[in-house]
Amino acid sequence: MAATPPVRRVLMTADTVGGVWTYALELCRALAVDGVEVALATMGAPLSPGQWASAREVPGLSIHESTYRLEWMDDPWEDVRAAGKWLLELEARLEPNLIHLNGYCHGALPWRAPTLMVAHSCVLSWWEAVKGESAPSRYDRYREEVKRGLRAAGCVVAPSAAMLADAERLHGPFRATRVIANARRAESFPPGPKEDFVLAAGRLWDEAKNLAALEKIAPWLPFPVRIAGETHHPGGGDSARTCQVESLGRLTSAELAGWMSRAGVYALPARYEPFGLSILEAALAGCALVLGDIPSLREVWGDAALFVDPDDSQGLLAALRNLMEHPAERERQAARARERALTFTPRRMAEAYLELYVNVLDPKRAREEGFTYFGIGRGQS
Repeated sequence: MAATPPVRRVLMTADTVGGVWTYALELCRALAVDGVEVALATMGAPLSPGQWASAREVPGLSIHESTYRLEWMDDPWEDVRAAGKWLLELEARLEPNLIHLNGYCHGALPWRAPTLMVAHSCVLSWWEAVKGESAPSRYDRYREEVKRGLRAAGCVVAPSAAMLADAERLHGPFRATRVIANARRAESFPPGPKEDFVLAAGRLWDEAKNLAALEKIAPWLPFPVRIAGETHHPGGGDSARTCQVESLGRLTSAELAGWMSRAGVYALPARYEPFGLSILEAALAGCALVLGDIPSLREVWGDAALFVDPDDSQGLLAALRNLMEHPAERERQAARARERALTFTPRRMAEAYLELYVNVLDPKRAREEGFTYFGIGRGQS
């Protein structure tokens, strides 16, 4: 049997306004070690100077920048169509081995190369988790476009089994599935001497992060609560405001790492978080974790975090006070979190994707060589 061609050129999509950018850059950096060159097609907003600087550090990475609106933004469909045309033109010019999509709608394009798609989050599962009901009819087109893209992909990947289950329930069935956890480099988030404050990070306007819960309890805490994150919604509208906590604003990755190295506790009482890269970063930096009690975070962190009901303000208050008032317990929790975090390595993530890339390129060979997860839907890395 002829050998499967090696994966040398990948066309990958990414948005620049959320965690997908961080995920994509970490993966591209890890894939470069194996000689994989990635052409990263960006959408959503222009790259910031910091994003450009980070991208230039990755060997073999080329950036193809656009500002097309993203599928979850208000009335994006003309931009989605134009972005699809642009992506097909990139494929024709670059001739990649494989298409790695980090959005949904473009999965249904007439690609020449095999495709895989990563389900990082979605509006429908977000709405259910945050609002407690199905998304309204104004998302009907989003629902149909996303379903069509996901079902067309050669394989659908998710960073947690909980996210994959939601995607399958709302948009499936899929041709094949895989769970591959996200990763961050430990050396980018070194622990430092800890101080008596609680840190959180996230988009202040995103109800899923539930940072308003920290704003609510902050007056009853005898130590500061500091929140890093964007206050302006990329789709427009009013800025998020804080009164009881200290807003650090939008930080570079290095600046956030500095705050994490100093924070005693990292809190994210999330209602919806398919994986949580900021949590991983904080754990690597030696923070004890207080997290929303939701299936995805239970899956990722197990006994390495304290979990609180996102609606239980008193439970959140008690958990934070207990850790801050008992340094020995806080250090034990932080050690457990860091030990767990150190298992989510970029090398492990890259090897899982490389194996999957080969299997997407040659599913017949994958079946014959015993990769039984392909087409069945429950492999994990």
